Amino acid sequence: MAVKIRLKRMGAKKKPFYRVVVADSRMPRDGRFIEEIGYYDPLADPIKIKLNEERAVEWLKNGAIPTDTVKYLFKNAGILPDKKAAKQNSEGEAESL
Repeated sequence: MAVKIRLKRMGAKKKPFYRVVVADSRMPRDGRFIEEIGYYDPLADPIKIKLNEERAVEWLKNGAIPTDTVKYLFKNAGILPDKKAAKQNSEGEAESL
């Protein structure tokens, strides 16, 4: 069973609101899910993002694959490391050795 961390669309027409959910990849976008781990409101000013970081990290360790948008949200929240920053840190350590 392939598990994905993705967005579930909620809200009214032209007023989207998303829940970040862990779901089986075979389920429809707004269908059955395993666990809700946060929400994302793109229309709020500033944008509202609330994530249960502990559960997100747990699911990532268990092999759940985040979608591109969820990856972006996780990077902004500091859950996923930024590849550029990680690469610069590893190069800096190599030069100092």
